[in-house]
This record gives sequence, structure tokens and C-alpha cells, in this order.
Amino acid sequence: MSDSGPAADTIRCAHCLQETGPGSAITATIDGEEKQFCCHGCLGIYELIRKNSLDAFYSKRCDWQPGPPETGARISTASFDGTVTGSGEELHIELVLAGIRCASCIWLIEKYLMKFEGILSVRVNYATHRAAVSWNPQKTGLETILEAVRSIGYIPHPCRPGGDADIVAREKQDILLRFGTASFFSMQLMLFSAALYAGFFQGMETRYKFAFQLISCALATPVVFYSGLPFLAGAWRSIRTGSPNMDLLVALGSLSAYCYSVAMIVFGGEVYFDTAAMIITFILLGRFLEAGSRLKAGNAINELLELQPREALVVRATGERILLPVSEVQPGDRIEVIPGDRIPLDGKVVDGEAEVNESMLTGESNAVLKTPGSKVFAGTFPLNGRLGIKVEGNAAETVLAGIIRTVREAQSRRAPIQGVADRTAGYFIPATIALAVMTFTWWKFTSGNTVAALMNAVSVLVIACPCALGLATPLAILVGTTAAGKKGILVKGGDVFEKVSQTTHVVLDKTGTITEGKPSITDLVDFGTTERFLRHIASLEASSEHPAGRAIAASWNEDLLEHTRFRAVPGKGVSAVIDGETWSAGSKEFITSQGITVTEKLAEKADAFETEGKTVVWAARGKTPAGMVGLIDDLRRDALPMIEALRRRKLRLSILTGDNGGVAAYISSKCGISDVQYRLEPAEKAEIIERMKKGGACVLMVGDGINDAPALTAADTGVTLGNATGIALECADVAILKNDLTLLDTLIDSSRKCFSVIRQNLFWAFSYNLIALPLAMLGLLHPIMSSFFMAASSLIVVGNSLRLRKT
Repeated sequence: MSDSGPAADTIRCAHCLQETGPGSAITATIDGEEKQFCCHGCLGIYELIRKNSLDAFYSKRCDWQPGPPETGARISTASFDGTVTGSGEELHIELVLAGIRCASCIWLIEKYLMKFEGILSVRVNYATHRAAVSWNPQKTGLETILEAVRSIGYIPHPCRPGGDADIVAREKQDILLRFGTASFFSMQLMLFSAALYAGFFQGMETRYKFAFQLISCALATPVVFYSGLPFLAGAWRSIRTGSPNMDLLVALGSLSAYCYSVAMIVFGGEVYFDTAAMIITFILLGRFLEAGSRLKAGNAINELLELQPREALVVRATGERILLPVSEVQPGDRIEVIPGDRIPLDGKVVDGEAEVNESMLTGESNAVLKTPGSKVFAGTFPLNGRLGIKVEGNAAETVLAGIIRTVREAQSRRAPIQGVADRTAGYFIPATIALAVMTFTWWKFTSGNTVAALMNAVSVLVIACPCALGLATPLAILVGTTAAGKKGILVKGGDVFEKVSQTTHVVLDKTGTITEGKPSITDLVDFGTTERFLRHIASLEASSEHPAGRAIAASWNEDLLEHTRFRAVPGKGVSAVIDGETWSAGSKEFITSQGITVTEKLAEKADAFETEGKTVVWAARGKTPAGMVGLIDDLRRDALPMIEALRRRKLRLSILTGDNGGVAAYISSKCGISDVQYRLEPAEKAEIIERMKKGGACVLMVGDGINDAPALTAADTGVTLGNATGIALECADVAILKNDLTLLDTLIDSSRKCFSVIRQNLFWAFSYNLIALPLAMLGLLHPIMSSFFMAASSLIVVGNSLRLRKT
């Protein structure tokens, strides 16, 4: 281990590094080597880690604060009710872990949990201490996972609303306190420094000079060792792990000036306590403003969390009403919501009617009328009526919860372009230290002036700005995706945003994407095989999910006929038994596949409908054609403006549809897109997109998120429109929650502006360092000005990124 040894009269625990007296230490012989531990808990964890071949943890840990683990009592799963999502063979949970002390803790937790059978994935976020765990419930359970985490010294807690924002807020508050302290003492220090500088040029009595130097030392000490403590601690950790970072540069610069000045008090030279203090002060100012920017940019999750009610009014079977936490409400329970209160859980209206404001999901300001049978969503609220709702899922399975998870994932996923800065930062710090040493050596041996050599070396250390490199990409993506989210565009991550910016080819689904998705019946042809032909076909289509089927079912206002043995072939048609006879409805291909003969005369009639842009639904009774229905689904009003906007961006456009050639030609003529392919099954759409990608295109596919799932997955970027269902969020990379096609152009515009800002940030960060470092080496910049420029460099990147909030 790389940890420092204990004091002579104490020993350090081999696991947690806590100092303890020899008399109270627990000694154990492990692999022939004697080890001391502060408690049996540490001994047990040490043996567990060794047993699982994870002892590399002890060489990897770098930010470890001594102290025994918080093993505590066994964890009850009751606290985690309502936080588990998923179904079938894959469940998910997010945990907040107490006891994480360094990056190696992340490594240990992930490696240890993945050794358990049934664990599918583990991701731990060091910044937020959140762990996302997926598992197969048939092979392991939540209690096993929680106990496994506890057994290695970490305490799992359920995720609480606002946790991430609280962490950043506490960080900002701590920085503010340290910056305030540094500013106060630095202002007093500058008064005495001004007197000492005046005395250097005009002369000063020794007793006054010595007194002023001591006062300056006293004022600089809290700045360096309290306000600068995060830099000193970070520098020490980086030395122990052999991974030099920005904190090391700041600490070396500040301590060099401070220690040199202390020595000069003793030897009678000039002091530079103002340099040591102002370096810390300026950099803390930069970090404080940066933390504020991150807090503002990251408030998207907080705003969403505020939409989620904490309690629900549950109506028991006896009529009793009781207010319960949403975590205790189960699927199937009935809840009641009064006007103005937000709906706490997703469900279906069973009683009452009201106009519901769904703007948080759709962006539409107009309220939506909800009647018995209508679906309602958590976070929305009724304006003018009471609703009785049957709950359809727990708090973790609501659409709102899915959106929050998606936003969290977007803020943690990295864009590939960020790798440029990450690779550079790995070499940046060692190179800067080497340049500082070279600068000191050069000035010392060419001028013989130790003070000038030291000040110039300190300037090199302080002016180098890896922060600008580190902030260039993630902050811009955070601000860009948050700004898009406020417009109703939910992007799943920085990598997705980068792919959108590179789009060269946009593929559009027809039905429900560029058309209304609500076909209307224009022609009804009954071949005379039965009475009330429309009643039979409407009864059959009542169970269909296809827009044409729903339109036919909605056209019949009387009682429907019961049917059995219902069967649906996606994109083709449906069949069922009505009154002992088999009825079929669907495309011509579906009907003929059932062994039904379509005469040439009937086929010509259908072709005439298709030439007019109509979709034809054939119906058959047994083996005999019973009739056909002509429907038309017109272009959306916002389709042509969207298409024109995409054309102005020089993007190639294609339409892929499962509809017939006549409808495809009709739509092509109305929207002006010549590349239209029709009669495609879902898998065929995916194959076409794969061919486009092999030809060098970066493909963005827009579909409904359900029927087009294979194509959405095959595309470089999959986009769903006006659909916030769990399926849409799962299979697409971007969900446009507002039913507005023009937001597709907004998405592409926002992504391109975001990555333009990122390129500007990276150019600035590289250019700044390439120009500033040589100036510092030449002695043209004082350390105080260097620290000011370094802080300003980071703030320029922050300010440039925040411009995206207005796009």
C-alpha cells in the first residue's frame, strides 16, 4: 500500500487506516503476514475483499479518509419500496451509498457486486455517490444486493428527491465560505503588502518591516491553509496516486510563494505572501462561479422532481379516504384528485371528468379533457373537476419517473469529443511541472536571481489551466441538453447530442409522423355478403392498435359484436371469429394470404382509391371478400415547414412506410420528397437504414417508438414524436414530448450550436495555454496576474457554454 505509516505509539488499521492503540488493536495472520485492525468489522471486510481477489482495491484507493466503515445493522428492504423499476427478468434500482471515500471505492463496489450470480450491471457515479444496479429477480434479490453492499462497508439508501442538486449546493456553499474568508484576509493583506512594496523602493525601518512581514504571514496563513485546504488535499491525493492534477499546480504555486516568504522573514529578504494568498483567492472565485453555473444548469431534474406529489388520497373499498405516501400506493388502488392538485401516479380514469393540464409532458398549453377510460399521468393536474383514478403502476414506473431517469442519464453520459480533452489532460499537468522546473533552472543560472526564478516558475504553475479543458465539453452539453429539455426535447446523453449534430440523412415514418395519424373514412364499399357490414368490421378492428383500425372502430356508434380467437399481424391485418364465422380485415396481401381470391375488378377499384392517396382496408367473411374501406390520412400542418427547414440544412430526406404505393406517391407529391419506399415491414425499414449507414450516411430516424422500434434502434439517432410512453423512452435516443414536428429542426439546430460552442471552448482552452505558458516562462507575467488569467480562462468557457441557455 502507498499509505503513510503510523505514529510510533499507534498502529493503523490495515483496512480503514484509522489509528488505534496497540492494546485495542485486533491482530490477525493473513497469508503468513501479521495485520492489525481497529475492529472486527474491518477484519471481516478485509478478509472478504481478499477472498474475492479484490485486494487491488488497497493499491488503487487515493482519496481515503481514515475511519472505520459504516457497517451498521442489516438493511431493511421496506425503505426501498417503490424504488424498484423494470419487470420480468430485469429489475433496476438507484441507491445512494454512504461511506464512499475515493475513486477506488467505486471500483470495489462494481467489481464485488458483479461477482454475484444474477447481477446484470452495476454503475456507480463518484460525483453523486449514486449506484444504478440491474439484476435478474429469478437468480438474486434486492435484499442480497443491499446486504452485499453493506458487507464491504457502504450503507445503501433509497434515492431521495433533490439529492444531486443538494450536493452541488453544499459544494457551492463550502466554496463561498472559503472564498469569503480568503477575500477578507487578502484585502487586509494587500494593505500591508502595499506598505512593504513602498518600503522596498523608498526605504523602511527594520522594526516596521519585520512587524509588517509577521502581520502579512498571519493574514496569509488562513488563506493558504483553510481556504486553500481543498487544493492542498487534492494535491496530496494526486501525489499518493501518481496522478498529478490541477490542485497540485495551485498548491505548488501557492506553497512555493508562502514557504519562500517565511524563509525570508528569518533571513531578512523580501516576502510575497500576497502572491500566495491571491492565487488561492482568484481560483476560488472561478470555482465558485463555476459551481453556480453547474447548479443553474442542473436544475432540470429539480424542476421535474417538484412536479411529483409526495402523497396520494387513496379511496378504500369501504369508501374510507386516507392520505398515504405515494410509495405505499399499489397498482389497482383507487385514488382521488381534486382540481388544482397534481396527479400523483399514472392510471386510468374510472370516475368523473375534468380538463387536465398536461403541459409538463406535451408542452401544449391547452387542457385535455379526461373522461372514464382516459389515461392520466403523474405530475399533471385537473383544472375544473374531480377525478377517480385506478392506479396502473408504482411511483418508480410513472412516465414522469422515466423522464427523470432519462435526464439523469443524459447528464452522466459523455460525448466522444470529450475524449480529446481527457487525453490531453493526462499529459498536461506533468508537462506543466516540468516547464516550471525548467523555468526556475533557466532563470536561476542565467540571472542568478532566486526571487525572479521562483516567481516565474510559480507563474508557470498557476497560469496553466486544465480547468478550461475539463469544462469545455461537459458543461456545454449539460447546458445544451437542459435548454432542449425546457422546449420539450428529451435527449438521452451527450453522445446522442453529438450524433444529432453530425446527421446527414433524416428518415421519416409516414403514419403519425408526417401525417396526422388519425385517418378518416372516405369510402365504404359493401359487397353485399352480409347485413350491416360496417358493424362486423368495426367489431373486428376494435381490438386493433393500427390507426386505420381505430378509425374504423370509432366510426361505429352502436353496440359491437363479440368475437373470439382474435389474431393481429403487425402492419398487415387482423382476424377473429364472429358469430361462428371467421372475419379478416387488412391489406390486400393479408387477405390473399388467408386464401381469399380478389377479382381483377375489385383490385382495379382498390387501385383507384390508392391513386387518390387513400389507404384501402379489405374485409372478408370466411373465404369471400365482404367489402373495402377507403381512408385518407392527410399531412400534418407542420410537416411542410419542418421539411423546408431540414432542406435548408442540406439534409437528405427519405420516407419509409408500410402503406401502399398509391398512398406513398400521394404523400411524396404533397411534401416534395422523392425518396419514398413503401410496403415495408418493420425489419425491412431497419435493413434500409443499415444500408444507408454503410454508404457513409449519419442517419436520424423519426418514428412512433413502437412499430418503428427496429428502425429507431438501427439509426444513429432514433427520435420519437409526441409520445412520452415508457416504450418510446426506452427505444429512442431522443423523445420530443410536444407534438410539434418543427422541434425536429430545433433539435438539430441546438445540437449543432452546442458542438460549435464545444469546439470554440476547446480552441480557446488550447490557445490560451499555448500562449500563456511561454509568456510566463519569459517572466512577462506576475504570479498574481497569472492566477487572475487562469480564473478568467475558466470563466470564459463557462460564459460561452451558458449562451446555449438562450438557444
